[in-house]
Amino acid sequence: MTTASAASAVTAAGPQSTAVRRLLALGRAEATLLLRNRTALFTALLLPLLLVAGLHSLLTRQAESNPGLDVDSALVNSSVGMVLAFVVYYNLTGAYVARRGELVLKRLRTGEARDIEILAGTAVPSVALALMMCTVVGVVGASALKLSAPVNPLLMLAGLVLVIGTLMALAAVSSAFTRTVESAGITTMPILLLSQFGSGLLIPLEVMPDRMADICRLLPTTPAFQLIRLGWFGTDGSAAATGFAGTWATAAPHLVTGSIWLALAAWGAVRYFRWEPRR
Repeated sequence: MTTASAASAVTAAGPQSTAVRRLLALGRAEATLLLRNRTALFTALLLPLLLVAGLHSLLTRQAESNPGLDVDSALVNSSVGMVLAFVVYYNLTGAYVARRGELVLKRLRTGEARDIEILAGTAVPSVALALMMCTVVGVVGASALKLSAPVNPLLMLAGLVLVIGTLMALAAVSSAFTRTVESAGITTMPILLLSQFGSGLLIPLEVMPDRMADICRLLPTTPAFQLIRLGWFGTDGSAAATGFAGTWATAAPHLVTGSIWLALAAWGAVRYFRWEPRR
């Protein structure tokens, strides 16, 4: 399958195609292109794992000066966050830029697919790959570290939905300011650095000064990552762990803040996303 065939993937489903069929057709075409791009595959598969490999020693050193830090829960949460940030946000930004430069997005808009279907269909492989890697990290981490079962799976699901939706929208916004695939490494750096250092992935919020931690809790990806941690371990690090019922009170501010950022990111994607190269 060539790049041009992605533009005709929607019509292949027939005149009576549904939104689901169009999404699957677009996702299948994008997955083929992803598998042929060795650079994108390296970024999506190996880079997050290399970063995760160094997280344990980093968190262990932080725990030496902060005895209350739960290294195991912070490690799992950080690993999942790293995977999502690089596989969804960084990889998808490059995909949007590449398809725009090849005029694939412009051609797709002449078919049956709506704009939201085109953007979501392009994201299908990245999101699917990220969820698969998060599942592996979660299962392997839980087995190796002998972690307990998630306290509130609903909050974990809510966190995943919020962070994936926000990262997809941010990828669309970032692509508007990215001229080439090669320059994506520069334009995506601010969001990646904010998510790693400000959202508790490399430096857990509970080891930060209180005022700095309060500011970091307002960053775009922090609420969703906190929900994932809260749903699994019953605490976001700011208080003692609780049961299923007790997690909802702690989750409320994260749900509100995360929803606001998702709405703002979606507005930005609609406002700034470019469907064809600049002339």
